[in-house]
Amino acid sequence: MTTPARPSHSVILRNTLIWCAVATGALAAAGAVVGYLVAGQSGLWSALMGVLLAALFLGMTAAIILFAGRFEGPTKFQIFFGIVIVGWLVKLIVFIVVLLVLRAQPWVHGHVFFFAVLASVVASLVIDLVVMARARVPYVGDVALPESSDEQAPGQRGT
Repeated sequence: MTTPARPSHSVILRNTLIWCAVATGALAAAGAVVGYLVAGQSGLWSALMGVLLAALFLGMTAAIILFAGRFEGPTKFQIFFGIVIVGWLVKLIVFIVVLLVLRAQPWVHGHVFFFAVLASVVASLVIDLVVMARARVPYVGDVALPESSDEQAPGQRGT
């Protein structure tokens, strides 16, 4: 018995999550050094918070889509889009609340935080672009094709 192949979108999203985790580690290290050199200890913590916050919220998108793609049944598309929309709305509200809370903190250096978030978002977009460009996804998607038979193709006449 063979195991069913993973849908192509889950492979793409898993690769995106893996590469984003690697990029987050590199950006956190670089951001901590640059933030410390620019603004001392508050710059270090601002850079780390910006990179980790951006990575968390960008990674949640892929995780939400992976979770929503697991549902089967006649209403799977409605369930999928419902989960994705609700997940994005919750993520947006939480992101705004976190930004409002962090804005009031005395240890946050605004410029370092902004550029750390910006660098993380740009890195995530580049990773998405590279993973999608290198993905080998068939044009027909995840459709099960019928078994081939020994019969002649329609429209062909036997000789």
